Amino acid sequence: MSWDEWTRHDAVALAGRVRAGELTPAEIAAQAAAAVAKVNPAVSAVVEVFGDAVADPAGNGTALDGPFAGVPYLMKDLGPTLKGRLQEMGSLLMRGNRAAADSFLAGRIRQAGLNIIGRTTTPEFGVCSSAENPAVYVTRNPWDTGYTSCGSSAGTAAAVAAGVLPLSHATDGGGSIRIPAGVCGNIGLKVSRGVFSIAPGLSDLSGLVSIQGCQSRTVRDTALFVDSCRGGAPGEFMPFWQPEEPYSTLIERDPRPLRIALSHEWGAARPTPHIVAELERAGRFLEGLGHHVEHVLPPIDFDSAFAAQTTCYISNFAQTIANLLAPRGLERPPEGLVEPMNIRLWEAGIGTSYTERARMQAVFNTTSRAFGDFFEKWDVILTPTMAAPTPPVGTTELLTISDNPSVHDWFANLWRHFAYTPLANLCGIPGISLPFGMLENGLPMGIQALSRQAGDGLLLQLAAQMERALDGRWNAGRRPAVHVTG
Repeated sequence: MSWDEWTRHDAVALAGRVRAGELTPAEIAAQAAAAVAKVNPAVSAVVEVFGDAVADPAGNGTALDGPFAGVPYLMKDLGPTLKGRLQEMGSLLMRGNRAAADSFLAGRIRQAGLNIIGRTTTPEFGVCSSAENPAVYVTRNPWDTGYTSCGSSAGTAAAVAAGVLPLSHATDGGGSIRIPAGVCGNIGLKVSRGVFSIAPGLSDLSGLVSIQGCQSRTVRDTALFVDSCRGGAPGEFMPFWQPEEPYSTLIERDPRPLRIALSHEWGAARPTPHIVAELERAGRFLEGLGHHVEHVLPPIDFDSAFAAQTTCYISNFAQTIANLLAPRGLERPPEGLVEPMNIRLWEAGIGTSYTERARMQAVFNTTSRAFGDFFEKWDVILTPTMAAPTPPVGTTELLTISDNPSVHDWFANLWRHFAYTPLANLCGIPGISLPFGMLENGLPMGIQALSRQAGDGLLLQLAAQMERALDGRWNAGRRPAVHVTG
């Protein structure tokens, strides 16, 4: 295929051509690998391509009779493990680390017919806002390589935006599907709790804020991914739910007229006037589709919620790092192999008491109940995906190579930039970033829609309605400067 033809196909279209006998899984895997070679020198999105998976998709464990029929797929270098493959988590400490077994979700991805051909970049342990440590790699935004693609699903966002492939793995512990999707012009859905398993290492009860997922360029690709890969592993602590009908058919219908709350002053977040104007433009667009849109602020104690979220992240990441140190016979994170802020996170969080976590959980509960009450009156909350423009590469104060001595101050700075995404993780509600807006400098700007627990299908319906109204022209039909067609 020409590169123009390649990028006109989403994953559903590629799978259809494979089933029709017009293409083979090996051919499309080879084209995706060629696309990596074409754009990766400029954006540094892909850590490794698995040559054997490109040459022999069936030998990679891919169920070629699955709904995606061998469509190539990249796995973020964090989260689901692949037996025998490297998983280095963006860290010098983890260089050479190979997984002993597939995770449950990796098996579901393969059963869906997705051919995992490589791994994408992530910040160290997925902690910070950008995959940006010169000692490891610096992932850049394909729209303008002077800017970051944000994190922690940095490489996936850049690869999908640059036309490498239509669909790729991402994870979201506080916005890491939605934020990089927003700044790179992709679709990024963070699902509700009880959709994707994080077995065997964690559960939705012990992982608490961590969600698996994908980024894509079309709503139907995301819908089919959720339909095909959802479900709990044996022994889950909580039930995994199923919708009344597959999202792939649900999105063919417009949603009923919705009550949509436009909202942007969350805690200390005060977005620029241009970002507010783009949010309001999205609101007017939705009004034109028949929805009721009104400026409303959810009655949330944002300061308490962000403080509880900070406790969660500090203690969670401290334990994550501790679990990586123990098998290596290390008592503390070694300087030079672990980034400075992650060392300080470990120091601040490793002694977190049960009492502190109980207080955190109490705020999680009150915040979740408050959002639940709000969604009794409103169907969707519409926000920007970020409160500030995309950071330039080298914005060190947002990175884990920062020299800020205070982890709490470092997190407070993150919340000022990334206020709108993390509370969905706290509450377990769904959120989707859609490539509707544009920053003053021409970079994409995501618009986020949130809904009640298990409202994932409604968000996808709304996104599909917008996509149809735009004639599929997300990002106003523009392409990034770094793109396989270039």
